[in-house]
Amino acid sequence: MENFVLYEEIGKGNKSIVYKGRRKGTINFVAILCIDKSKRPEITNRVRLTHDIEHQNVVFFNEWYETSNHLWLVVELCTGGSLEMVITQDEYLHEEVVREFGVDLVSGLRHIHELGIIFCDLNPAKILLDGPGTLKYSNFSLAKTEGENLEEFLSLIGTEEGTEEINENTQRRNTKSRARGSLMYMAPEILKGEDFSKASDFWSLGCVLYEMSAGKPPFFAENLSELREKILHEDPPPPKAKGTVVFQDIERINKLLFSIIILHLRKGTVDDSISSTWRGLLQHPFWKGAFAGNEVIASDDNNSNNSRSVKEDNIILTLLCKHLMKTLPLKKRSKFTIQVIYNKRLDASTKLVEYTKISNVTPYITGLSLFTNQQDIDSQIKGLIYTDADLTVTPIVDNPKILKQMPLKFDSKTLNVPAYSADKLTSLKEQDWNAFVQQLCLLVVSGEKTSGAPRVKLNLLCYLCTVVSHKEVATKLMDSQLVSNKLSCARNRNVTYSALHFTLQAATVLTELIRENFRNAKLKQCLMPALGELLYLVASQEEKRQHPRDHWVIPSTAYIVLMRCLREGEDPVTNHIAAKIVENVCTANSSLAQGFLTGEIGLLLWYLFTHSTVDSLRVTVISALCRITRHSASAFQSVIDKVGLTAVLNSLVTGISRVQQYMLTMFIAMLSSGVHLQRLVQEKDFVTKIVRLLESPSTVIRAKAFLVLLEVLKNNKEMLLLCCQTRLVMYIERDSRKATQGKEQQNSNEYMSKCLDLLICHIVQELPGIIGGIISALSSVAGRKHPSTVQAKHLKMCLPMMPVVLHLVTAQVIFYLLEKPIYVHAFVTSRLDYSNILLVGLPITPVLARLHQFQLPNGSISRSSHLFSKCLHVLTPI
Repeated sequence: MENFVLYEEIGKGNKSIVYKGRRKGTINFVAILCIDKSKRPEITNRVRLTHDIEHQNVVFFNEWYETSNHLWLVVELCTGGSLEMVITQDEYLHEEVVREFGVDLVSGLRHIHELGIIFCDLNPAKILLDGPGTLKYSNFSLAKTEGENLEEFLSLIGTEEGTEEINENTQRRNTKSRARGSLMYMAPEILKGEDFSKASDFWSLGCVLYEMSAGKPPFFAENLSELREKILHEDPPPPKAKGTVVFQDIERINKLLFSIIILHLRKGTVDDSISSTWRGLLQHPFWKGAFAGNEVIASDDNNSNNSRSVKEDNIILTLLCKHLMKTLPLKKRSKFTIQVIYNKRLDASTKLVEYTKISNVTPYITGLSLFTNQQDIDSQIKGLIYTDADLTVTPIVDNPKILKQMPLKFDSKTLNVPAYSADKLTSLKEQDWNAFVQQLCLLVVSGEKTSGAPRVKLNLLCYLCTVVSHKEVATKLMDSQLVSNKLSCARNRNVTYSALHFTLQAATVLTELIRENFRNAKLKQCLMPALGELLYLVASQEEKRQHPRDHWVIPSTAYIVLMRCLREGEDPVTNHIAAKIVENVCTANSSLAQGFLTGEIGLLLWYLFTHSTVDSLRVTVISALCRITRHSASAFQSVIDKVGLTAVLNSLVTGISRVQQYMLTMFIAMLSSGVHLQRLVQEKDFVTKIVRLLESPSTVIRAKAFLVLLEVLKNNKEMLLLCCQTRLVMYIERDSRKATQGKEQQNSNEYMSKCLDLLICHIVQELPGIIGGIISALSSVAGRKHPSTVQAKHLKMCLPMMPVVLHLVTAQVIFYLLEKPIYVHAFVTSRLDYSNILLVGLPITPVLARLHQFQLPNGSISRSSHLFSKCLHVLTPI
């Protein structure tokens, strides 16, 4: 929050305060929300849904921060207050205002629904006005994605805050109360216990339009029970004109409200097509053509949807067998028959319409081969572990994050040259400039022979340092005889000798000075940056192979001294400089990094991370540990062995995004190297915390989290069930859609796409094996009342993976890849007459298409078991 300036308080809510603010260095004014940490679940939900929404009728989200006691949201500043405040002040709104505001509300809600988001708690208090008077949807704390269980999400985030200590029933009640909105605007089906839907948003929209025109909600009562009865069993009275205001089109607005509130929800049409609902709403005469050309056109699939009332099972089996017939040789096709059982509710003339069309939205896939072997995937993962952002190098000398430098001062009275400013020097005529430079040269020469020479030179150098920060002055001085004279002197020296021995001599001298004056903190802080920059120069030159290794000999005492500076008891500045040296040197692929690869380096850095209160120091030490892990994963392994995996995992929930990024990088490096492999891939808490990081606003963090999960799934296929239960598929779909947006992908999006490609490729390759294992387990017990011990063990191992299949086959991005020629291994029973056990190549695209269409509920193991059993039966020849 140090990047923002807070002004006056402009609003206050339950456990939150809204300030007007400004980003430093700009004139961009924003709204800054200070929120109590007890609201973390709602705020996390709000951020994950809105951080990528850009629409004129939705409040724009900028960024969020976390401090010790509060969460801070930086969002678009809306100076017009809320719609609730406007209605309260005016009592009711004129017809033209209702129409204008209604257009904003409908446009915003339509965009929200197109993103697959349900607002859930649409009421005037959550709608803000900007300066020109445009309405904007603001608070998405109780919103959710379509088909998502909001209570589960809020509960999951709540447990991260330590609420697992609360009684389970109490926690469930608290979570349920969090997920409920305003009763006055709640649709009847919600009061009956159904989940929020787009249709319930229409109801709330109608209530808001009603309140704008009538000045009060359509249903109002003194107590909640009476209010529930009115919503469930009564129709709202039509809004009437008040005072001297006459609605020119009162009949139209009444019909609009009636169609939204009554027809779409109260007359049994809750399950009607949302697209047709939008079309009817946008074409309503009340808007007077405001949405002309933007109507939602009902898809051509509406009619076919009506004719596709055949049982889903039979459609699946029909399509499955059709494609099996195409796969088998002609002479074997006659042995198979297709049995289609029509729904008894249909007429005999009802035709089976084969559904092969899927959504027009194509996920971003770069074309990575589905048959990439494991070695290729491993090599590509290693190329993605470290990004340019992980290996940035910042200076050690004059680094303001380490130590703020005091401005240089000089005494103009004893300078002996005119104390011109930088601007004055750039405007000097050539004759005056030459005279000025000549005076500088004389002072340098005379200073070597007179008394007090060091003080005179220091004063002169301080002056020159203040003016050379100007680019033009620095260039002119470099071209002057002041510098050329010094270079001509250096030209006469033995350059070869300097190249071979100067580095060793300088490093040795600096090391000895630091060692001899180790208790002099100020002297160490002056000498260590010079030693660090010298070591990094040597490492970078060695990496470029410009000089042989033998020419760059660094004394071992240099490493010993720097390691001592990392120990407990040193001042934070010394610790920071030493950590920065380790960070920079280990960035380069040189032998100098080996000097820091000791058994204690990891623990020293981890101690500084856990005991420091300065964020910049914590980031530096974790970055240094990350770069050491690049050379040897055992450094991070020693930390986990010493402090425990739980303590290390707790660092993943820190509010510092760069720390999370470096921690994920180290976990990927460890897993890819095989260190701690079996322990990590079996740890459920580890996987759960990684999945939570997929909510991060940082694209790089989310991409690295996908890579960690890929490494886990490569070595433990059973963890795919836990990943699916924690909504991994939803996160994959979300980020695959994001990668398609924009004309030109930025580096972070390209990195995300590569990581997603590898994860999706691995999952798709695992899917046939999972399905084959399930079918094999089921077929082995067909016809048996009591399975054997081996069969029971096989069933316990394979059947829990059924929800994984349901999650994957209903995912659009997985479906897109499965359109390609990849086959499910289906083991058929020995009753097949042409072999005992036949491995059938079965194209599964149409099956998955249909599954995707009717959306089997997650976790319905019995349902999927029934489908697989029927698949085995239909493949048996008659």
